[in-house]
Amino acid sequence: MGTQGPGVGLMPNMAGANATPYMNNQYGSNQSNQLQNQMGKLSVQQTATQAVNLLDGRNMLPPQKDDINSSLTPDMQKKNARANILCCTLSNVPENDSLLKKCKLPFGILVHPFKDLSNLAVIQSSTIVRCRSCRTYINPFVTFTESRRWRCNMCYRINEVPEEFCYDPTTKSYGEPTRRPEIKSATYEFIAPSEYMLRAPQPAAYVFAFDVSFNAIETGYLKMACELIKDNLDKMPGDSRALIGFLTFNKSVNFYNLRNDQSQPHMLIVSDIDDIFLPAPEDLLVNLKENKEMIIQFLDSLPETFASTRDIHSATGAAMQAALKLMTATGGRITIFQTTLPSVGPGALENRDEPGVKSNPKDTAKLNPATDFYKKLALDCAADQVSVDIFQLSSQYADCSSLMCAAKYSGGCFSYFPNFHISRNRAMVEKFENDLVRYITRKIGFEAVMRVRCTKGLSIHTFHGNFFVRSTDLLSLPNVNPDSAFGMQISIEDNLTDVGLACFQSALLYTSSRGERRIRVHNLALPVTKKMNDVYAGANASAIALMLSKMAVDRTLTASLGDAREALLNAVVDCLGVYKSVVSGRSGEMIAPNSLKYLPLYILSLLKQTSFRLGSTANLDTKCYEMQQLKVMPFDVALLTIYPALYSLHDMTDEGAITTKSGSVPQPPRLILSGEKLSRVGIFLMDAGQEFYIWVGKDAAHADIQCLFGVANYESIPEDMVDFIIKYCVLTMTSSDAHSNTFEHT
Repeated sequence: MGTQGPGVGLMPNMAGANATPYMNNQYGSNQSNQLQNQMGKLSVQQTATQAVNLLDGRNMLPPQKDDINSSLTPDMQKKNARANILCCTLSNVPENDSLLKKCKLPFGILVHPFKDLSNLAVIQSSTIVRCRSCRTYINPFVTFTESRRWRCNMCYRINEVPEEFCYDPTTKSYGEPTRRPEIKSATYEFIAPSEYMLRAPQPAAYVFAFDVSFNAIETGYLKMACELIKDNLDKMPGDSRALIGFLTFNKSVNFYNLRNDQSQPHMLIVSDIDDIFLPAPEDLLVNLKENKEMIIQFLDSLPETFASTRDIHSATGAAMQAALKLMTATGGRITIFQTTLPSVGPGALENRDEPGVKSNPKDTAKLNPATDFYKKLALDCAADQVSVDIFQLSSQYADCSSLMCAAKYSGGCFSYFPNFHISRNRAMVEKFENDLVRYITRKIGFEAVMRVRCTKGLSIHTFHGNFFVRSTDLLSLPNVNPDSAFGMQISIEDNLTDVGLACFQSALLYTSSRGERRIRVHNLALPVTKKMNDVYAGANASAIALMLSKMAVDRTLTASLGDAREALLNAVVDCLGVYKSVVSGRSGEMIAPNSLKYLPLYILSLLKQTSFRLGSTANLDTKCYEMQQLKVMPFDVALLTIYPALYSLHDMTDEGAITTKSGSVPQPPRLILSGEKLSRVGIFLMDAGQEFYIWVGKDAAHADIQCLFGVANYESIPEDMVDFIIKYCVLTMTSSDAHSNTFEHT
């Protein structure tokens, strides 16, 4: 979701930046010099631009792990948040808006605020130190003028250091404030005191709503979903207060009383779906721990209850309204399992797909929602701290562009499993199983808000992701999860002439599943430059490509697919054209700065994505889903989705093989994504971020097939061996950072 359209071009037409310097006596003078002096080695040194002729070699391959902050000094990289948590499209920030416009590069940041972390610094203190003016949290980039005073790195105000801040919770002793975790770490989390709570932390609350129409039962998903939920009840985030409820829907909405003082679950049917109500408000959301036996009995019996149904209708909108009524008091998470187009009641939709008709690049109506019902419902959910997550399992058109609004504006997520069938599409069944288990058991934050602060003179003007904008810079996230990320476009409103470092701080305030109010903070500081050469030297091709992809999605929805494709191409042509004519001074060659040598490759890859492909055979739902994914995917996954990693398995050697002593893992060389790299005698693995593909040549050596699959030849490879080989390859050869601990294949 973008809060502002991309305008005429992908590059925002930002307001002028000829304001006078804003430093004054109240905030101190010569802030840039003092800041740099006190940072020591954290200097603002620039990297010379190395020009590359793109026509000199065909085998240009992005590095195994993209070094997205290569232009920063080692100290700067160490002090900043990890690049796959918080990164900027420009590692050297232009001094003014005029310079930014001349460079023709997008300026923005990518944030993965709730990423799973194994070594997060957690701080519990009665006093959380913040700037009195701009409310920035104290961080590694502030400066201490005296032992009792510190200068904010965002607005430069002088603040007092509280007595308690001189106490180091790690060593349990008093000393210099620089020993504190907030000063030593760019990423940290506070356990917040009571003043950060509008109300007492509510229990974790979950409502699952199952489509039980004829089509839903025919797919076989219901039994599988019930078994997976039952098997993972004990792993669901929450404390002893956790609440759970269930709904089913077809042409009516069915509620369930699951209190343990009954002999069996009690179903309550509401047929008036146009004016939905709760038939027993007190008994439909029950304590998970206290009523676990009845919940298990319900999940075991539910598939049989509707096994013989012939009801073909789906009252999805009414089911969402009912679930919201259940959760109004507590907030929480609604999970919808949907298999067919909503056909009755509020939010009913009509089939807008035209199979076999070539898509018109100028026609965007079908890519946008057909009704505002689901957006309005999402806003009602957000107001009550409820998010909507949807699992769409459909073999026919389901109007994803309309349904996903419920997730988009409530801070939820939308998962799509086209052509799902329990016995006919094994790959999609396994993907659903992996995704649902991950979904049920992953961390979750409730009642969250996120704000990103910038150095004075910078401002955020467009947001990308799933959220509701509460104010100009505050995002409301009823739920936050570790698998969703955000993008923000930035404008330069005032000259940064006297600013040595441009700083960014992401602060996520949320309630943990255990009922603790917490604040997770990420910090990033980048040098400011007045030289165009340095701006290009610090350009981050990966981040730029991902930011352009988000902007292009907005362009597709507000203008047309043709305009979006043209804008993507122009973004590359314009920035490389400026570099060639103004910076390099070389003609007759296709010149790019070393930092941007992979940008044309990424953009060409983007143009081949389902989201931006012309005349694509993909249906409307797939296209809409892929667009939505580009807006919310974390950095690592998104980059692999755009440009997957291809590995050759048949020519691996024992060199670098895993050993019990060192624990080292083999890293086969990554291959160019070109058909010439494939062969009939080869076996290849491709990591596409959310899926893995394995390709076996028909003439692959029998010895290789025997080694990898345990069978004699190509014809003997059983389908159920694919999982084993993919898990083996991923565990031993690729990084787990980009995959959220799940294994999927197609």
